[in-house]
Amino acid sequence: MKALCWEGVSDIRYQTVPDPKIEHGRDAIVKVSSTAICGSDLHLFNGFIPGMEAGDVIGHEFMGEVMEVGKDNKKLKVGDRVVVPFTICCGECEQCLSSNFSVCERSNRNKGLAEKVFGHSPAGLFGYTHLTGGYPGGQAEYVRVPYADVAPIKVPSSLTDDQVLFLSDIFPTGWQAAVQCDIQPTDTVAVWGAGPVGQFCIRSAVLLGAKKIVAIDRLDDRLSMAKAGGADEIINFEKEDVFERLKDLTDGNGPEKCIDAVGLEAHATASFDSVIDRAKQALMLESDRPHVLRQMIMACRPAGVLSVPGVYGGFIDHMPMGAFMNKALTMRTGQTHVSRWSDDLLRRIEEGQIDPSFVITHKVSLEEGPEMYKTFREKSHGCVKVVMQPGGVN
Repeated sequence: MKALCWEGVSDIRYQTVPDPKIEHGRDAIVKVSSTAICGSDLHLFNGFIPGMEAGDVIGHEFMGEVMEVGKDNKKLKVGDRVVVPFTICCGECEQCLSSNFSVCERSNRNKGLAEKVFGHSPAGLFGYTHLTGGYPGGQAEYVRVPYADVAPIKVPSSLTDDQVLFLSDIFPTGWQAAVQCDIQPTDTVAVWGAGPVGQFCIRSAVLLGAKKIVAIDRLDDRLSMAKAGGADEIINFEKEDVFERLKDLTDGNGPEKCIDAVGLEAHATASFDSVIDRAKQALMLESDRPHVLRQMIMACRPAGVLSVPGVYGGFIDHMPMGAFMNKALTMRTGQTHVSRWSDDLLRRIEEGQIDPSFVITHKVSLEEGPEMYKTFREKSHGCVKVVMQPGGVN
Protein backbone atom coordinates (compact mmCIF):
# COMPACT_ATOMS: atom_id res chain seq x y z
CA MET A 1 0.00 0.00 0.00
CA LYS A 2 0.97 3.67 -0.22
CA ALA A 3 1.64 5.85 2.83
CA LEU A 4 3.39 9.00 3.98
CA CYS A 5 6.63 8.09 5.71
CA TRP A 6 9.07 10.04 7.85
CA GLU A 7 12.58 9.78 6.42
CA GLY A 8 14.27 12.53 8.43
CA VAL A 9 13.81 16.12 9.50
CA SER A 10 11.69 17.99 6.93
CA ASP A 11 11.59 14.84 4.79
CA ILE A 12 8.17 13.22 4.30
CA ARG A 13 7.79 10.81 1.37
CA TYR A 14 4.91 9.09 -0.37
CA GLN A 15 6.04 5.52 -0.80
CA THR A 16 5.13 1.85 -0.72
CA VAL A 17 5.01 0.02 2.61
CA PRO A 18 3.73 -3.44 3.64
CA ASP A 19 -0.01 -3.85 4.05
CA PRO A 20 -1.15 -4.10 7.69
CA LYS A 21 -2.42 -7.42 9.04
CA ILE A 22 -4.53 -8.53 11.98
CA GLU A 23 -2.09 -9.23 14.83
CA HIS A 24 -4.49 -9.64 17.74
CA GLY A 25 -8.06 -10.78 18.12
CA ARG A 26 -9.28 -7.31 19.09
CA ASP A 27 -7.72 -5.62 16.02
CA ALA A 28 -9.40 -4.17 12.98
CA ILE A 29 -8.06 -3.13 9.58
CA VAL A 30 -9.44 0.19 8.35
CA LYS A 31 -9.34 1.45 4.77
CA VAL A 32 -8.66 5.16 5.13
CA SER A 33 -11.08 7.52 3.40
CA SER A 34 -9.79 10.79 4.92
CA THR A 35 -6.78 11.74 6.99
CA ALA A 36 -5.35 15.08 8.12
CA ILE A 37 -2.09 16.77 9.00
CA CYS A 38 -2.01 17.89 12.64
CA GLY A 39 0.11 20.58 14.24
CA SER A 40 1.63 17.81 16.34
CA ASP A 41 2.85 16.19 13.13
CA LEU A 42 4.92 19.30 12.53
CA HIS A 43 6.85 18.58 15.73
CA LEU A 44 7.97 15.37 14.02
CA PHE A 45 8.53 17.09 10.68
CA ASN A 46 10.66 19.75 12.36
CA GLY A 47 12.59 17.23 14.44
CA PHE A 48 11.56 18.34 17.93
CA ILE A 49 10.15 15.00 19.13
CA PRO A 50 12.69 12.16 19.37
CA GLY A 51 12.13 8.50 18.69
CA MET A 52 11.36 8.54 14.97
CA GLU A 53 12.89 5.98 12.64
CA ALA A 54 13.28 6.20 8.87
CA GLY A 55 10.28 4.70 7.14
CA ASP A 56 7.80 5.28 9.99
CA VAL A 57 4.24 5.81 8.73
CA ILE A 58 2.94 9.01 10.28
CA GLY A 59 -0.43 10.60 11.01
CA HIS A 60 -2.98 10.23 13.77
CA GLU A 61 -6.15 11.89 12.45
CA PHE A 62 -7.99 9.47 10.20
CA MET A 63 -11.22 7.64 9.46
CA GLY A 64 -12.50 5.08 7.01
CA GLU A 65 -14.22 1.75 6.43
CA VAL A 66 -13.64 -1.42 8.42
CA MET A 67 -12.28 -4.10 6.06
CA GLU A 68 -11.40 -6.86 8.52
CA VAL A 69 -11.89 -7.56 12.22
CA GLY A 70 -10.15 -9.86 14.66
CA LYS A 71 -11.96 -12.86 16.08
CA ASP A 72 -12.43 -11.25 19.52
CA ASN A 73 -13.75 -7.91 18.29
CA LYS A 74 -17.48 -7.83 18.99
CA LYS A 75 -17.93 -4.08 18.48
CA LEU A 76 -17.14 -3.69 14.79
CA LYS A 77 -18.09 -5.50 11.63
CA VAL A 78 -16.86 -5.32 8.07
CA GLY A 79 -18.36 -2.29 6.34
CA ASP A 80 -18.67 -0.10 9.43
CA ARG A 81 -17.66 3.51 8.89
CA VAL A 82 -15.50 4.71 11.77
CA VAL A 83 -13.47 7.63 13.04
CA VAL A 84 -10.40 6.41 14.93
CA PRO A 85 -9.24 8.46 17.97
CA PHE A 86 -5.53 9.17 18.04
CA THR A 87 -5.14 7.76 21.55
CA ILE A 88 -4.98 3.96 21.67
CA CYS A 89 -6.68 2.61 24.80
CA CYS A 90 -7.27 -0.88 26.17
CA GLY A 91 -10.56 -0.08 27.94
CA GLU A 92 -9.65 -2.35 30.86
CA CYS A 93 -6.88 -0.77 32.94
CA GLU A 94 -7.57 1.44 35.95
CA GLN A 95 -7.07 4.66 33.99
CA CYS A 96 -9.34 3.61 31.13
CA LEU A 97 -12.03 2.56 33.60
CA SER A 98 -11.77 6.10 35.02
CA SER A 99 -12.13 7.56 31.48
CA ASN A 100 -8.53 8.79 31.54
CA PHE A 101 -7.90 7.22 28.17
CA SER A 102 -4.81 9.22 27.19
CA VAL A 103 -2.88 7.67 30.07
CA CYS A 104 -3.93 4.08 29.34
CA GLU A 105 -1.52 1.84 31.22
CA ARG A 106 -1.27 -0.89 28.58
CA SER A 107 -1.32 0.48 25.06
CA ASN A 108 2.16 2.01 24.88
CA ARG A 109 4.34 -0.97 24.06
CA ASN A 110 7.48 1.17 24.59
CA LYS A 111 6.38 2.48 27.97
CA GLY A 112 9.80 2.26 29.60
CA LEU A 113 11.44 4.31 26.86
CA ALA A 114 8.75 7.01 27.10
CA GLU A 115 9.23 7.26 30.87
CA LYS A 116 12.93 7.97 30.40
CA VAL A 117 12.34 10.73 27.84
CA PHE A 118 9.02 12.32 28.86
CA GLY A 119 9.12 11.56 32.55
CA HIS A 120 5.90 9.56 32.25
CA SER A 121 4.44 7.37 29.55
CA PRO A 122 1.26 8.42 27.75
CA ALA A 123 -1.01 5.94 26.00
CA GLY A 124 0.06 4.50 22.69
CA LEU A 125 -0.51 6.94 19.83
CA PHE A 126 -0.84 6.36 16.11
CA GLY A 127 2.04 7.53 13.92
CA TYR A 128 3.81 9.41 16.69
CA THR A 129 7.31 8.11 17.41
CA HIS A 130 8.48 4.92 19.04
CA LEU A 131 8.20 6.69 22.41
CA THR A 132 4.44 6.25 22.08
CA GLY A 133 4.48 2.68 20.84
CA GLY A 134 5.77 2.96 17.28
CA TYR A 135 2.32 2.25 15.82
CA PRO A 136 2.05 2.93 12.06
CA GLY A 137 -0.12 5.98 11.47
CA GLY A 138 -3.15 6.97 9.49
CA GLN A 139 -1.66 8.90 6.57
CA ALA A 140 -1.89 5.71 4.59
CA GLU A 141 -4.30 3.64 2.53
CA TYR A 142 -4.87 1.12 5.34
CA VAL A 143 -4.24 1.04 9.09
CA ARG A 144 -4.19 -1.66 11.73
CA VAL A 145 -6.18 -0.43 14.72
CA PRO A 146 -5.26 -2.16 18.01
CA TYR A 147 -7.94 -2.48 20.72
CA ALA A 148 -10.44 -1.65 17.99
CA ASP A 149 -13.32 -2.79 20.19
CA VAL A 150 -12.83 0.27 22.44
CA ALA A 151 -12.20 3.67 20.87
CA PRO A 152 -13.36 3.73 17.21
CA ILE A 153 -16.46 5.85 16.72
CA LYS A 154 -19.12 4.46 14.41
CA VAL A 155 -20.58 7.32 12.38
CA PRO A 156 -23.83 7.50 10.39
CA SER A 157 -23.92 7.77 6.61
CA SER A 158 -25.86 11.03 6.95
CA LEU A 159 -22.66 12.83 8.01
CA THR A 160 -19.76 13.54 5.64
CA ASP A 161 -16.12 12.75 6.32
CA ASP A 162 -15.44 16.48 6.61
CA GLN A 163 -18.00 16.80 9.40
CA VAL A 164 -16.72 13.93 11.56
CA LEU A 165 -13.01 13.45 10.75
CA PHE A 166 -11.87 15.81 13.48
CA LEU A 167 -13.52 13.71 16.19
CA SER A 168 -10.21 11.83 15.88
CA ASP A 169 -8.28 14.62 17.63
CA ILE A 170 -8.62 18.37 17.26
CA PHE A 171 -12.33 18.78 18.06
CA PRO A 172 -12.19 16.79 21.34
CA THR A 173 -8.80 18.38 22.07
CA GLY A 174 -10.26 21.86 21.82
CA TRP A 175 -13.33 20.74 23.76
CA GLN A 176 -11.30 19.17 26.58
CA ALA A 177 -9.17 22.32 26.81
CA ALA A 178 -12.28 24.43 27.28
CA VAL A 179 -13.95 21.99 29.70
CA GLN A 180 -10.77 21.96 31.81
CA CYS A 181 -11.22 25.71 32.27
CA ASP A 182 -14.52 25.21 34.14
CA ILE A 183 -15.96 28.15 32.18
CA GLN A 184 -18.47 30.33 34.03
CA PRO A 185 -20.92 32.80 32.44
CA THR A 186 -18.86 35.74 33.75
CA ASP A 187 -15.52 34.49 32.37
CA THR A 188 -13.20 35.99 29.81
CA VAL A 189 -11.34 33.19 28.04
CA ALA A 190 -8.09 34.02 26.22
CA VAL A 191 -6.85 31.53 23.63
CA TRP A 192 -3.23 31.68 22.49
CA GLY A 193 -2.95 30.26 18.98
CA ALA A 194 -5.64 30.40 16.29
CA GLY A 195 -4.53 27.26 14.49
CA PRO A 196 -6.84 24.24 14.19
CA VAL A 197 -6.90 23.36 17.91
CA GLY A 198 -7.25 27.01 18.89
CA GLN A 199 -10.22 27.36 16.55
CA PHE A 200 -11.97 24.47 18.28
CA CYS A 201 -11.09 25.90 21.69
CA ILE A 202 -12.86 29.10 20.67
CA ARG A 203 -15.98 27.36 19.39
CA SER A 204 -16.05 25.11 22.44
CA ALA A 205 -15.85 28.13 24.73
CA VAL A 206 -18.81 29.60 22.85
CA LEU A 207 -20.82 26.40 23.36
CA LEU A 208 -19.87 26.38 27.05
CA GLY A 209 -21.15 29.93 27.55
CA ALA A 210 -18.09 32.15 28.06
CA LYS A 211 -18.86 35.85 28.45
CA LYS A 212 -15.96 37.02 26.30
CA ILE A 213 -13.41 35.18 24.14
CA VAL A 214 -10.09 36.64 23.02
CA ALA A 215 -8.03 35.03 20.23
CA ILE A 216 -4.27 35.67 20.02
CA ASP A 217 -2.18 34.95 16.91
CA ARG A 218 -0.06 36.72 14.31
CA LEU A 219 -1.83 35.67 11.11
CA ASP A 220 -4.77 37.77 10.02
CA ASP A 221 -6.53 34.97 8.14
CA ARG A 222 -6.54 32.78 11.26
CA LEU A 223 -7.70 35.67 13.41
CA SER A 224 -10.51 36.32 10.93
CA MET A 225 -11.55 32.66 11.19
CA ALA A 226 -11.49 32.99 14.99
CA LYS A 227 -13.66 36.11 14.81
CA ALA A 228 -16.13 34.33 12.55
CA GLY A 229 -16.25 31.44 15.03
CA GLY A 230 -17.14 33.50 18.07
CA ALA A 231 -14.06 35.35 19.28
CA ASP A 232 -15.21 38.73 20.61
CA GLU A 233 -11.74 40.25 20.42
CA ILE A 234 -8.60 39.42 18.46
CA ILE A 235 -5.00 40.32 19.22
CA ASN A 236 -2.22 40.21 16.64
CA PHE A 237 0.88 39.82 18.80
CA GLU A 238 3.11 41.24 16.06
CA LYS A 239 1.18 44.51 16.21
CA GLU A 240 0.06 44.79 19.84
CA ASP A 241 1.35 44.09 23.34
CA VAL A 242 -0.64 41.04 24.43
CA PHE A 243 -0.29 41.66 28.16
CA GLU A 244 -1.38 45.30 27.97
CA ARG A 245 -4.25 44.58 25.59
CA LEU A 246 -5.59 41.83 27.83
CA LYS A 247 -5.48 44.20 30.79
CA ASP A 248 -7.42 46.78 28.79
CA LEU A 249 -10.05 44.20 27.83
CA THR A 250 -10.56 43.01 31.42
CA ASP A 251 -10.51 46.27 33.44
CA GLY A 252 -6.96 45.54 34.49
CA ASN A 253 -7.74 42.14 36.00
CA GLY A 254 -6.64 39.74 33.27
CA PRO A 255 -8.69 36.87 31.80
CA GLU A 256 -10.06 34.30 34.25
CA LYS A 257 -9.26 31.42 31.91
CA CYS A 258 -6.26 31.04 29.57
CA ILE A 259 -5.66 28.33 26.96
CA ASP A 260 -2.30 27.46 25.38
CA ALA A 261 -3.15 26.01 21.96
CA VAL A 262 0.41 26.55 20.73
CA GLY A 263 2.79 24.23 22.57
CA LEU A 264 6.50 23.71 22.28
CA GLU A 265 7.17 25.70 19.09
CA ALA A 266 5.84 29.07 20.26
CA HIS A 267 6.67 32.11 18.12
CA ALA A 268 7.13 35.57 19.56
CA THR A 269 8.15 38.90 18.06
CA ALA A 270 10.91 40.98 19.65
CA SER A 271 10.65 38.96 22.85
CA PHE A 272 13.82 38.48 24.86
CA ASP A 273 12.70 35.19 26.36
CA SER A 274 11.78 33.83 22.93
CA VAL A 275 15.21 34.69 21.53
CA ILE A 276 16.86 32.88 24.43
CA ASP A 277 14.57 29.87 23.98
CA ARG A 278 15.44 29.59 20.30
CA ALA A 279 19.16 29.74 21.06
CA LYS A 280 18.90 27.13 23.80
CA GLN A 281 16.79 24.88 21.63
CA ALA A 282 19.32 25.09 18.79
CA LEU A 283 22.12 24.19 21.23
CA MET A 284 20.02 21.35 22.72
CA LEU A 285 20.04 23.06 26.13
CA GLU A 286 16.25 23.28 26.19
CA SER A 287 13.73 21.10 24.39
CA ASP A 288 10.68 23.40 24.21
CA ARG A 289 9.90 27.09 23.69
CA PRO A 290 7.48 27.99 26.53
CA HIS A 291 6.87 31.66 25.72
CA VAL A 292 3.08 31.22 25.79
CA LEU A 293 3.12 29.45 29.16
CA ARG A 294 5.11 32.30 30.69
CA GLN A 295 2.81 34.90 29.18
CA MET A 296 -0.33 33.11 30.38
CA ILE A 297 0.97 32.95 33.95
CA MET A 298 1.66 36.68 33.97
CA ALA A 299 -1.60 37.63 32.22
CA CYS A 300 -4.11 35.38 33.98
CA ARG A 301 -6.31 36.81 36.70
CA PRO A 302 -5.42 35.59 40.22
CA ALA A 303 -7.17 32.31 41.12
CA GLY A 304 -7.65 31.64 37.40
CA VAL A 305 -7.12 28.50 35.34
CA LEU A 306 -4.51 27.70 32.69
CA SER A 307 -5.45 24.91 30.26
CA VAL A 308 -2.71 23.43 28.09
CA PRO A 309 -3.73 21.30 25.08
CA GLY A 310 -0.55 22.39 23.26
CA VAL A 311 2.04 19.60 23.11
CA TYR A 312 5.23 19.80 25.18
CA GLY A 313 7.95 17.19 24.93
CA GLY A 314 10.62 17.78 27.53
CA PHE A 315 12.18 20.46 29.69
CA ILE A 316 11.59 24.21 29.84
CA ASP A 317 13.51 27.02 31.54
CA HIS A 318 12.76 30.19 33.44
CA MET A 319 9.16 29.57 34.35
CA PRO A 320 7.72 32.27 36.64
CA MET A 321 6.75 29.82 39.37
CA GLY A 322 6.64 32.58 41.96
CA ALA A 323 3.86 34.32 40.05
CA PHE A 324 2.13 31.01 39.36
CA MET A 325 2.07 30.06 43.04
CA ASN A 326 1.30 33.47 44.51
CA LYS A 327 -1.52 34.11 42.04
CA ALA A 328 -3.09 30.80 43.16
CA LEU A 329 -3.39 29.61 39.57
CA THR A 330 -4.44 26.12 38.49
CA MET A 331 -2.91 24.42 35.43
CA ARG A 332 -4.62 21.50 33.68
CA THR A 333 -2.91 19.62 30.90
CA GLY A 334 -2.76 16.31 29.08
CA GLN A 335 -3.19 14.44 25.85
CA THR A 336 -6.88 14.21 25.02
CA HIS A 337 -9.15 11.57 26.55
CA VAL A 338 -10.94 11.38 23.20
CA SER A 339 -13.35 8.58 24.05
CA ARG A 340 -14.59 10.51 27.08
CA TRP A 341 -16.11 13.12 24.77
CA SER A 342 -16.98 11.16 21.60
CA ASP A 343 -20.68 10.51 22.14
CA ASP A 344 -21.47 14.06 23.23
CA LEU A 345 -19.54 15.71 20.41
CA LEU A 346 -21.00 13.41 17.75
CA ARG A 347 -24.45 14.35 19.06
CA ARG A 348 -23.62 18.06 18.81
CA ILE A 349 -22.56 17.58 15.18
CA GLU A 350 -25.73 15.66 14.37
CA GLU A 351 -27.86 18.37 16.00
CA GLY A 352 -26.13 21.10 14.00
CA GLN A 353 -24.60 22.85 17.00
CA ILE A 354 -21.26 22.83 15.18
CA ASP A 355 -19.95 21.81 11.76
CA PRO A 356 -16.25 20.99 12.22
CA SER A 357 -15.58 21.19 8.47
CA PHE A 358 -15.21 24.98 8.81
CA VAL A 359 -11.52 24.56 9.59
CA ILE A 360 -10.58 22.83 6.30
CA THR A 361 -8.71 25.13 3.93
CA HIS A 362 -6.93 22.56 1.74
CA LYS A 363 -8.06 19.16 0.47
CA VAL A 364 -5.66 17.05 -1.60
CA SER A 365 -4.80 13.48 -2.52
CA LEU A 366 -2.49 11.54 -0.20
CA GLU A 367 0.20 11.65 -2.88
CA GLU A 368 0.34 15.44 -2.51
CA GLY A 369 0.98 15.10 1.23
CA PRO A 370 4.75 15.75 1.28
CA GLU A 371 4.33 19.15 -0.38
CA MET A 372 1.38 20.00 1.87
CA TYR A 373 3.53 19.44 4.94
CA LYS A 374 5.65 22.36 3.78
CA THR A 375 2.57 24.48 3.03
CA PHE A 376 1.12 23.70 6.45
CA ARG A 377 4.37 24.48 8.25
CA GLU A 378 4.83 27.79 6.46
CA LYS A 379 1.10 28.60 6.84
CA SER A 380 1.20 29.77 3.23
CA HIS A 381 -1.83 30.23 0.97
CA GLY A 382 -4.05 30.72 4.03
CA CYS A 383 -3.45 27.14 5.16
CA VAL A 384 -5.16 26.24 8.45
CA LYS A 385 -6.06 22.57 8.02
CA VAL A 386 -5.12 20.01 5.37
CA VAL A 387 -7.25 16.94 4.63
CA MET A 388 -5.86 14.18 2.42
CA GLN A 389 -7.81 11.40 0.73
CA PRO A 390 -5.99 8.24 -0.43
CA GLY A 391 -8.64 7.45 -3.04
CA GLY A 392 -8.50 10.89 -4.59
CA VAL A 393 -10.30 14.08 -3.64
CA ASN A 394 -14.08 13.83 -3.42
